[in-house]
Amino acid sequence: MNDGTELSDAANVGMRFAELAAKVEFDHLPGKAVEAAKKTLLDSLGVMLAASGTEPSVRPVVDLVREGAGREEASVLGFGFKVPATSAAFANGAMSHSLNYDDYLPWGQHCSLSLVPTVLAVTEYKQGVSGKDLIAAVAVGQDIFTRLRCNVDWKKDWNVSTVLGVFEAAGRVLGLSAHQINQAFAIASGEASGVMDVVSGAGSELGAIYGAFPARGATTAALLAAKGVVGVDTVFESKTGVFDTYFNGEYDRAAMLADLGVDYQGSTTLYKPWPAIGTAHSHIHATIGLVTDHELDVADIAELRVFVGDAHEILCVPPEIRKAPSTLLEARFGLPFLVALAAAKRSLSATALTIEALNDPQVLDLARKVVAIRDPDLDWKFELPNGIVEIVMGDGRKYVRVGENTPGSADAPMTWNELGQKFKECAAAAAIPVPGEGARRAQDLIANLELIDDAADVLESVSGEL
Repeated sequence: MNDGTELSDAANVGMRFAELAAKVEFDHLPGKAVEAAKKTLLDSLGVMLAASGTEPSVRPVVDLVREGAGREEASVLGFGFKVPATSAAFANGAMSHSLNYDDYLPWGQHCSLSLVPTVLAVTEYKQGVSGKDLIAAVAVGQDIFTRLRCNVDWKKDWNVSTVLGVFEAAGRVLGLSAHQINQAFAIASGEASGVMDVVSGAGSELGAIYGAFPARGATTAALLAAKGVVGVDTVFESKTGVFDTYFNGEYDRAAMLADLGVDYQGSTTLYKPWPAIGTAHSHIHATIGLVTDHELDVADIAELRVFVGDAHEILCVPPEIRKAPSTLLEARFGLPFLVALAAAKRSLSATALTIEALNDPQVLDLARKVVAIRDPDLDWKFELPNGIVEIVMGDGRKYVRVGENTPGSADAPMTWNELGQKFKECAAAAAIPVPGEGARRAQDLIANLELIDDAADVLESVSGEL
């Protein structure tokens, strides 16, 4: 670590991660790690608030935790009530990814869908957690997830966001020792699960709310470790551990631990300008660009061709659902519908993707004209290739564009001001809308989080009580 703290060289991966989580201090974090943690907190908080008011699938989860009630330890965002910390993490985790508007890594998968609901619930549970400690916990959590994600051989079978998302650094918020945090990893392994069919399978609501499960699992694990529950020391690398069980023992230990405590890899996190699966964003960007730059009348489009690799193609089948989705969740996973909506509206804001949009005759007519063309050169090997769109007009004119420099991508990352505007729109869409004053206060608090003695003030600013 760059603060002079020694991390043991011989310890297993879990213990090395746990040592980092227990020992890191805000004052020794690189600036890019602090910035990423703050952006992630602002973005995730906004997305959860928006989901509370716009995504129907979260309501049964919120109703369930409300019925269970219990001690008022942590906030259910957007709804103005508190429940036990594990239940709050469950409800907020369900909202964290339900709009598919949350952040993601350049290589795919979502760290914050479980990390942020977990650390916020534990922050309120403990009380008096400083802004510096919350930033440190988020920065370490992002780093651990990214190091795990990038250095295992993922065959797109297990849902990495849930399998690895339970191994969070919430113990940093609780002030646990390295040994206790490593035990929390072992405890959390009991909740590591989930397959990709749940994420993208047509007709399921679970693709929206699956973040609930790793968030609750990570929170429960941290609290149990704090109470002295002991697991094993080698949950990742034992012969029957995480790496062997989920990834056939195929992982790069050296890369996973390279520059640990110096290079905080969570700073690679990307933020979305559009509430849809990131796999579709380059096609959306190319479509908006073609229609806008050439001032195309969508009524005159004869065919809208999307060239797709293996990951893109999943969003095109079955075509009858991907072109005419019946739910908002299906719409966010339907590439034909998304490019049709983007072409018709020349944008894809959170307010554009609504129940009414699912029945828009102009959008549905254009979606029927979308043709998916398989291109093996666009297959997802490590980084997802940019999609290609070709628009054929009724008079034979053709326009082609590669979805390069997509907003929110590593080539065109969202700025703090852009995230602030996104947060304001999201907060206004909450089940209990957050007034402009509350949204501005929350943004200011997060921007200056290291100066705050009690990080729970951020949650109070959007509680709906102003």
